[in-house]
Amino acid sequence: MAIKIYGDAGSGSLRRVTAAAKIMGIELERVKVDLFKGESQTDEFKSRLNPNGLTPVLEDGDTILWESSAINLYLASKVNSPLVGTTQEERFQVLQWMFWSGEQWRTFTTTIFDERVGKTVMGLPKNESLIEFAEGKIRAAAKVLDQHLEGRKFMVGDALTFADIDIAAPFSQVDRAKFPFKEYPNLIAWHDNLLQSFPAWAETKAEVDNRMESFLASVGVKL
Repeated sequence: MAIKIYGDAGSGSLRRVTAAAKIMGIELERVKVDLFKGESQTDEFKSRLNPNGLTPVLEDGDTILWESSAINLYLASKVNSPLVGTTQEERFQVLQWMFWSGEQWRTFTTTIFDERVGKTVMGLPKNESLIEFAEGKIRAAAKVLDQHLEGRKFMVGDALTFADIDIAAPFSQVDRAKFPFKEYPNLIAWHDNLLQSFPAWAETKAEVDNRMESFLASVGVKL
């Protein structure tokens, strides 16, 4: 039975899973959930797949999982993937950065995306104070990353791990949401290396861009 993944191609969270699956050689059956049409907010979706009304969601037989990091760790366990790290120390370092990414990094990039992109699409006024607060948090986190990445190609060890994938996710919307990443040269160089070295990361970037630009054009929004 195929492993199903539910999500919208414009989602950076889905991209984390689809890119990782390609790198691990795991085939997924994609099930489209149009977030812009509210398809994840239906009673059926919430009762069967994710009570939070969010994607991606994995369905593997009787197993239902949500949250991209949990999904990726589940998939990695099926193939003993080195994306989790290759030593005990590396595995805990990977988890450290994955947890940090959710707490100190992506939560604030999501806030800015919602304010600058989501509210523009909905025709609502932006909360500039909230944007300023979130940008401050992003800059503080980006400074930590920029220092850590000095002389490094990867977040942990000498190879790609889930730490890289989780932290790279906000680059999926960087141009649309105007995150201040360009102020941090080591961060930019690290992400450029991911795009150049891992075709799956570049391919999924194109997928996100195509979906987002097509949707924005369909509703007449220019950011």
